[in-house]
Amino acid sequence: MPFVIGTAGHVDHGKSTLVRALTGIDPDRLAEEKAREMTIDLGFAWLTLPNGESVGIIDVPGHRDFIENMLAGVGGIDLALFVIAADEGIMPQTREHLAIIDLLKIPGGIIALTKIDMISDPDWIDLIMLDIAEATVGSVLENAPIIPVSARTGEGLEDIVASLQAAVMNAEPRSDYGRPRLPVDRVFTISGFGTVVTGTLIDGSLNVGDEVEVLPSGKRARIRGLQNQKQGVSEVNPGNRAALNLGGITTHDIKRGDVITLPGLLQPSTLIDVQFEYLPNASRPLMHNSSVKLFTGAFETTATVRVIGAREISPGETGWLQLRLEHPTAVDRNDRFILRYPSPAETIGGGRVLDPNPRHRWRRFKPDVISRMETLAAGRVEDSLLQQIEEHILISREQANEGSGLSADDFKEALTLLESRGAILYLNSNSLMTTATWNRLKAMLEKSLTAYHIEHPLQAGQPRQALRSQLGLDAKVFNRIIDFASGEGVLINEGVSVRLPTYTIRFTERQQQAVEALKRKMVGNPSTPPTVKEAQTIVGDEVLRVLIERGDLIQLNEEVLLDDVTYQEWVYEIETYLGKQEAITVAQARDLLGSSRKYIVAFLEHLDEKGITKRIGDARILRNPKVHQ
Repeated sequence: MPFVIGTAGHVDHGKSTLVRALTGIDPDRLAEEKAREMTIDLGFAWLTLPNGESVGIIDVPGHRDFIENMLAGVGGIDLALFVIAADEGIMPQTREHLAIIDLLKIPGGIIALTKIDMISDPDWIDLIMLDIAEATVGSVLENAPIIPVSARTGEGLEDIVASLQAAVMNAEPRSDYGRPRLPVDRVFTISGFGTVVTGTLIDGSLNVGDEVEVLPSGKRARIRGLQNQKQGVSEVNPGNRAALNLGGITTHDIKRGDVITLPGLLQPSTLIDVQFEYLPNASRPLMHNSSVKLFTGAFETTATVRVIGAREISPGETGWLQLRLEHPTAVDRNDRFILRYPSPAETIGGGRVLDPNPRHRWRRFKPDVISRMETLAAGRVEDSLLQQIEEHILISREQANEGSGLSADDFKEALTLLESRGAILYLNSNSLMTTATWNRLKAMLEKSLTAYHIEHPLQAGQPRQALRSQLGLDAKVFNRIIDFASGEGVLINEGVSVRLPTYTIRFTERQQQAVEALKRKMVGNPSTPPTVKEAQTIVGDEVLRVLIERGDLIQLNEEVLLDDVTYQEWVYEIETYLGKQEAITVAQARDLLGSSRKYIVAFLEHLDEKGITKRIGDARILRNPKVHQ
C-alpha cells in the first residue's frame, strides 16, 4: 500500500540522522546543508519494511527560519515520525511542528526519542517521556508510541521499523476518487530527459503518456516517464511519491506549489471558503481584513482574511473564513491548510477547505451564508452535493460529479438520497436543479409575468429576452428553465414571448364597444370593409394589433383588412373556382367576389404570399392543385 512518512521536530534533534540510519540514504542533498550540518529544504528517502512494503520518507527542516519549507513537505504525508532529542526534550519548534501536524490532521504518528546514547540517567528518559505524553494530549499523537532510539549506536532502530510497519498495516488506504492531483515540491532538469517534478500523489492515478495540466498557469504537458523510489513505473497511485518527467514544458513554466492534474479537473481560484481552527496560544485575535500567509499542499501565498459571522476570532476558537489569495491556487474540498502571521512570523492555526471556488464575496453576517458554511462543514456528502447544485442553479450530472470530489459510487448514492428526499429534480435527462431553486424561480416567473400582464394588458405575453434579463440568467440556463416551466404548466411558451396559462387579453368596456362597432362595419360591408387607417381610428392601434394577432381580422397589406369570416369565404370561393377552371384573373375574381379591384388585388397577392395561388402573367392558378381537389 502506498505510504509516505514525514519527519517533524525541533532543529538539531536528529531527524535527518535518523532517516539516514533507517534508510541508508542521506536526505540532505544541498551542499549548504552538508556544510552547515542542518536541513534547510525538503529531503527524500525511502524505506523497505521487513514485510517487503516500501514507504517514502520526507525529511523536513526543523529550524524556525525554514518552517515554510517544512510546510511544503508535510501536507501529503500519512504518518509523522516525530523526533524529540532526549538531551533537550520539548522545544519551541517541537510545539510548533506538533500544532502543524495536528491542524493538518495527519492520521497518526510515532514519536522517536533520539540521542539516548547521550543520556546516562534512565530517570531522565522517563521524565522526558512523561513530558511528551503530557504535551501530546488532545493531539493526533496522543496515543502514539514513544520509542527511545540512538541513530549513532543503532539502539531502538528495529523498534522504530517495527512500529512503522504496524502503522502501515493498520492504516486506512487512501481514498481514490479518480481525481489525480500532485502538488509539486521540487522542480529540476536532468540532462537528456528535460523537466522533472516530484511530489506526493494525493488522489487518482497518473500514467505514462497522460496529458496533464499545470495549475494555476493552465499550461499543458505530457508525462514522458514516471519514477517511484528511483524505479521506472508506468503508473502511480494515490499516496505514492513520484517523479514525473514532463514533455512540452520547461522548468521556467512550473514551480513549487503548482499542482499537476488532468486537464479541466480543477479550477484555480483566488477566493476560498474555509473552516478555521485558531491555536489557543496565538498572540492576538484574528481580525477581519488581517494579512496572513496561507500554506496548502506545497503552495504558499499571502492572503487577506474575511471573517464570516463574527467580528473576530479569538485564540482557541473555531470559525468561518473567506480567504482572498494574492496568487491563485488549485485546491479541492476538504484540503487542509495552515495560516501564519507574516510578521512577526507565527503559526496561528489551520483547517480545511469548504469551497475551493465560491461564486461570491460573501456578506459577512448574512444568515444563509453562515448556514451554508455549517452545511459544508457538517460533512454529509448529500448535503454538500445539494449545496453545490444550489450554487450553480442548473448543473449537469457530469459537472456535479466532478465538482463534488466524490467517487462515482458515493456520488450516485448521494444523488439517490437527494432524489428520495425530493430535494432535487431533473429539468431534462441530464440537468439537475434543487427543488428549492425551482420553487424560487417558479415564484419569480409567476410574479414577473403577473406584473407584466397587469402593466401590458393588450400584449400576448412578456418578451422572452426581457424576462431573461429580469431574472439575470444565462441564455442556455434560461431556455431550459422556460422549457421545463412550460412542461410543468407554469407558463405558456409562445416562442418570442411567454404568458401565464390563465392569462387572456381582455378589453376594457370602452375598447370592447369600439371593437363591436368595427365588426359591424366589417360585416355590413364585407366587400368594401374599412381600411387599416379607418380601423385604427375606430379602435386604436393597440386593439387593432390584438385583433390581427389573434386572427379576428386578416391584414392583407398596409391598407386592406378583412374580417376572418369574409376572408375564409373568399378563400373558399377562389379555391372552388380554380378547382373547376384552370386560372382566374383579377377581373374574374372581382366579379366572383363582388368587390373592387383595390381589395381583390390585395387579396390575390396575399394568397400568393401564403402559397395558395401562383401568379402566371395576369392570372392565378392553384400552386398545389391536388391539395384542393
